[in-house]
Amino acid sequence: MFLFSGSHSGKEEEVIGTMEFSSLLKKAAKGLMVRTDSRKVQEGECFVAMPGTAVRGIDYIPAALDNGAAYVVAPESARDLVGPVVEAKAAAVYVPNTAAALGELARAFFGVEQRDIKLVGITGTNGKTTTAYVIEHLLASAGLKVGVLGTITYRWPGFEMDAPLTTPDCWMLHELLFNMKKADVDVAVMEVSSHALDQYRVAGLDFHAGVFTNLTQDHLDYHRTMEDYFRAKSMLFLDYPLPRKANVLNFDDPWGRRLLRECEDAVGYGLGDASLMEREMGKKSLVRGRILSMTGQGIELETAYKGKSWVVRSPLVGAYNAMNLLAAQAVGLQLGLNCRDMRSLADFPGVPGRLERVVNDAGLDIFVDYAHTPDALENVQKNLKELDFDRLITVFGCGGDRDRTKRPLMAEAVARYADVAVLTSDNPRTEDPAAIMDDARPGLAGAARVMEHVDRQTAITMAIAEMNPGDALLIAGKGHEDYQIVGRKKRHFSDKEAALRGIEETRS
Repeated sequence: MFLFSGSHSGKEEEVIGTMEFSSLLKKAAKGLMVRTDSRKVQEGECFVAMPGTAVRGIDYIPAALDNGAAYVVAPESARDLVGPVVEAKAAAVYVPNTAAALGELARAFFGVEQRDIKLVGITGTNGKTTTAYVIEHLLASAGLKVGVLGTITYRWPGFEMDAPLTTPDCWMLHELLFNMKKADVDVAVMEVSSHALDQYRVAGLDFHAGVFTNLTQDHLDYHRTMEDYFRAKSMLFLDYPLPRKANVLNFDDPWGRRLLRECEDAVGYGLGDASLMEREMGKKSLVRGRILSMTGQGIELETAYKGKSWVVRSPLVGAYNAMNLLAAQAVGLQLGLNCRDMRSLADFPGVPGRLERVVNDAGLDIFVDYAHTPDALENVQKNLKELDFDRLITVFGCGGDRDRTKRPLMAEAVARYADVAVLTSDNPRTEDPAAIMDDARPGLAGAARVMEHVDRQTAITMAIAEMNPGDALLIAGKGHEDYQIVGRKKRHFSDKEAALRGIEETRS
């Protein structure tokens, strides 16, 4: 197990001038170590000058050469700029896209083409983590060995680590999959973020199945427009065309229907009227769901596919979790499971921080959830309001150094559903928490009742003190996270722990 370090030099002879990329791939396949951080380059290794805006890889080529790089991969567009520097000391390899080239080098180094591990990628604004967990449960219950790379952890039987990113960097991703294969993992399930797709972090991989959950406003500080955001997401389905790849797409979502038109042989899933979708785009293979019952104790869901129907029961709460269950079943069916295998969903325990109940001896209905976008807040609250609670109290905040335009939209979503809206701080990062709250506050103009406190623990305690028997409290934004980012530092903070402290404080 490399564990992301590696130190094998593949230098066989001195090469000066230029080299074809195909020749470099052969050297990578023989063990030439590839680096993207000039500080880690060792004698005889290869440095890839990655693209960037604030930081450009080409600016670090001299440092890589000083550290002994024998090969440098640079963008063709920068040949005139970097050529005189590189070609006097090392072999220069010019490519159209260095990020994509890194994926091919990682594929060669780790021998991706020799692996028979199946790879499932899940993308979308909301639902990726829950869908990944449900797929893992289905496949593992059917006797397969499963690995997961996602927002919470990177794990497979015998290994687990906290996830620094939803989708790892390209080299680390290939190395993790290599180590999964060494552990005899049959299927790897990974969340694929829009940033990762746009930055080619999944370059060099072959996906056997891709899932599109939905698309709503998020990350526009990076993508700028919803069209750009969609195009980044669509790369998973349009730019990684493994033969017979199973694309599983949400037909209840307008962006999902658009992808269904663009992807041949895709499988649609949803709770809506399938006949309307068929009239819009013709016959498609569909996994259709119908909610038979939905309570605070779980969901009873009828699923139909290719003339067969079956009923699954799950302790998950809410209609949006019915969509996650449908997506997971659609993937399972494409990977060879049958309707009988779906019975294992009754044993699925849920996902940390995704509408997770805070068990307490006060008998209060308190949930923590990762919802931090307008749509996610809308969905989780709507689902709680559909259950038999008297009132809904929602604690929420907005992240700092992120898309400011969604702050009042998040507040509007809370105002539409919460009987009591509690505005507080989330991860302020380098922004003033009070200023972030100022940005969100206009969206609460229509709220039935508003409470505020900039300190998140205090706000949670205030919300608990407001609860009556029969009320539900939703603490939104952080979910599984056990930290709060203030400035550039992380400090320990868990919404679950804060809720339990709040219960004790209101009792004293």
